[in-house]
Amino acid sequence: MRHLLTGAGSGIGAALATLLAARGDELWLVARNATRAGELAERFPEAQVLQSDLAEELDLSAWPLPERLDSLVHSAGVVELGPVSGLTAKSLQHQFMVNAAAPALVTAWALPALRSAQGTVVFVNSGAGLQAHAEWSAYAASKFAVRAIADSLRAEESAAGVRVTTIYPGRTATPMQQAVKAYEEAPYDERVLIDPTTVAAQILGVIDLPVDAAIPDLAVRPSGRGPARPGSCELGDCSGMQPPERASCLLS
Repeated sequence: MRHLLTGAGSGIGAALATLLAARGDELWLVARNATRAGELAERFPEAQVLQSDLAEELDLSAWPLPERLDSLVHSAGVVELGPVSGLTAKSLQHQFMVNAAAPALVTAWALPALRSAQGTVVFVNSGAGLQAHAEWSAYAASKFAVRAIADSLRAEESAAGVRVTTIYPGRTATPMQQAVKAYEEAPYDERVLIDPTTVAAQILGVIDLPVDAAIPDLAVRPSGRGPARPGSCELGDCSGMQPPERASCLLS
């Protein structure tokens, strides 16, 4: 299978890329700059790495479009928190470009390949894409926007056999969450957060779903029950396992 991922440098995107590479799938990864492109090429030597800063005006004409894409996963994202009274045009534009406009434009570019493979588009959204809280206005608005893009795309492309899923992860142990906790002046404790591989395993299940079904929306929330014993799936966590084995455990 062939997959195009954004945000594969860290967090959920990196966890998903690791799972897909481990089973021998073909990866096309988007890197925001030359440094990140080099890091991705070193970590995933068999991958095709495309370089483009999703925060800037996108010119996708230089990207080689594959004939078929089994999945397109939008995992890249940025967050800037603050009250509505302190919003700036620059912050709004940055978050809307990376979180909403770029996924829409990349999807439009990839649609011929997705239609050819009757592939799946996955938008990694957020709990903030379902409900906005104080000081989350700009980020939540960008996530509400990408939710609308996904809903429209699903209605437009279902006849072509393209499935569209939006994933709404709760607080997950990622660099973005570290930044959020720093803003909130709260401790960053991975024990009460979702492991990125847990979310990646759910995305893998969506990608591998038999053709007789579709999952339009999927919310993944922290259980609040703490980590399970290493190597145990008793609480839905296989924290002692490496990513490929964790995915098999979580999907069993």
